[in-house]
Amino acid sequence: MSIADFLPKDVSLSIAMALCAVAFVSGTARGFSGFGSALIFMPLASSIAAPRLVAALLLVIDFIAAAPLLPDAWRKADRKATAVIVLGALVGVPVGTYFLSVLEPVTTRWIISCFVAALLLLLLSGWRYRGKDHAWLSVGIGSLSGFCSGLAQTGGPPIVGYWLGRPIAPIVARANIVLFFGASDFFSLVSYATTGLISRESLVLSLIVGPVYAIGVAFGASLFGRASEKVFRAICYALIAMAVIAGLPVLDGVLR
Repeated sequence: MSIADFLPKDVSLSIAMALCAVAFVSGTARGFSGFGSALIFMPLASSIAAPRLVAALLLVIDFIAAAPLLPDAWRKADRKATAVIVLGALVGVPVGTYFLSVLEPVTTRWIISCFVAALLLLLLSGWRYRGKDHAWLSVGIGSLSGFCSGLAQTGGPPIVGYWLGRPIAPIVARANIVLFFGASDFFSLVSYATTGLISRESLVLSLIVGPVYAIGVAFGASLFGRASEKVFRAICYALIAMAVIAGLPVLDGVLR
């Protein structure tokens, strides 16, 4: 038996290999810089396979990759502040999941492309929230991030921009972020499962793509400290921009 015998019926071997290539590149970005995986993966992968399938695929493989980080994050995080922002995700994730489950694939791809382009501009701006900490604002940021995660697994930039600007120790900020996404991913898993987005097809595909993504994460992590972070971040930004452009539905007749 070959790998093709285990693939979902709507996924050819060439599609699976293309998803593996995208997963390796996006995993490398995450391993080195700690961000960018979804912003690279989703625009490209959703132009190769159904957005619902690739969103569930990324959720599963990224949740497994991040799970070992949660115990340490639990010890170091400001759990009270994290709980407030997680409350927002509890609202936002199901809403984003609902839209992912009912929208037409092409419409979803346009939304993903627009979202990722906006989030890239947010990253490029260097925005950090430096105002006072308000519960309503934390819930709002959590809801926005949760919505982006539910729709396209792209909830990172709002949370990163918010917490890295707070007057707290970097180690606590990082732990808060890791813990938040552990909770957000759990909400997404439940939400995706109840709407049928976590399917046999997505789980089978995760067994094929997941190891390649993990290799990319490990490779990116091995580059940290050896390559210039400034240069590598610029490369990540460029990759995100190219992913947005290449993933545009209007280019389907040209690139695909």
